[in-house]
Amino acid sequence: MKKLLIAGVLVLLALPLAAAEGLKVIVSSHDVAATTDRLEKIVTDAGFRVIARVNHGKAAAGVGIDLKPVELLIFGKPKAGSLLMQSQPSVAIDLPMKFLIWEDADGRVNIGWNDPAWITARHGIGDKGKLVEKMSGVLRKLATRGAGSD
Repeated sequence: MKKLLIAGVLVLLALPLAAAEGLKVIVSSHDVAATTDRLEKIVTDAGFRVIARVNHGKAAAGVGIDLKPVELLIFGKPKAGSLLMQSQPSVAIDLPMKFLIWEDADGRVNIGWNDPAWITARHGIGDKGKLVEKMSGVLRKLATRGAGSD
């Protein structure tokens, strides 16, 4: 009975995150700023170019709106993204890749990103399976390192 109750609570906690189709999410052990700092260093060290870091919370505060901490890290590797664009130029609307780091109502810090398989399916790209698989693994690895306690 206790296991069933715990399973039910876990399902309820996951519902808001599951509502965003194509979004992969993990929980960080750091606050939003520290997680974003970590991710920025990790993606740069991995050879990605950071294009922008957007602090939505700071922007909201600038117009008098109270918002829990939320930042967006935009980064990419033209070598991978360009190959996807060769198959379907419309995929450029979803590129470069992004990590969204936010504090939820329960105080958890989350790292979210669009699943490359979801992105390519959205644009009807079916000829880049190995690349998409590699991208998915790399994004999960980067996010996991950013969320970690090391």
